[in-house]
Amino acid sequence: MLQFAEDVRTSRRVPVAIHASDPISRAGAMSHLRQYPEIALVDNPQQDGVEVALLIADTVDEAVLLSLRRLVRTEHVRVVLVMDRIRESELLDVVACGVTTILWRREATGARLLQAILAAERGDGDLPPDLLGKLIGHMGRLQSGEPGPQGTASVSLGMVPREVDVLRLVAEGMDTGEIAVKLAYSERTVKNVLHTVTTRLQLRNRAHAVAYALREGYI
Repeated sequence: MLQFAEDVRTSRRVPVAIHASDPISRAGAMSHLRQYPEIALVDNPQQDGVEVALLIADTVDEAVLLSLRRLVRTEHVRVVLVMDRIRESELLDVVACGVTTILWRREATGARLLQAILAAERGDGDLPPDLLGKLIGHMGRLQSGEPGPQGTASVSLGMVPREVDVLRLVAEGMDTGEIAVKLAYSERTVKNVLHTVTTRLQLRNRAHAVAYALREGYI
């Protein structure tokens, strides 16, 4: 508590943009944060100079993951993710995007939001204890070679579950349309997944990505 109080007294104004799927959530977050002089709210989330993005969502879906990747990897913005619920496999997807500051929406008071934003701005992690326990447990299973929950056994911070699923089907000879039908994705989503994994891991093409996944034991 003493450390948090010191952070609040000494921090500069951090430019923060709020992203939410509905206007009520965005207005509520802005109302909470306007009372803190340490925060400089940015009206336009696309404006240059944003350092921390507060992203509010019910749960993790493909649109949320694409937003996280864009913010962290393209715009180099630190993200505070406020969620209603998240599964372990989704948590690993989020961490793989470079997000390590997550709050439960039910705990997102003004003071808690401020604490998380300041932690993100410093580059520190801030996870609820139950999520931190899941993450530590998963990393322990990876080191021991034990399987994790369904859908996470092949996960590491190098390749996330949906990438593994897509590459497994590529290895079986399916094309983009067939993979989209099999996984209930759009063809654009499948292409985005393949582009993301090949770009992030510096792989030349789909065949190279499949070879990498096989060599590293993902599939």
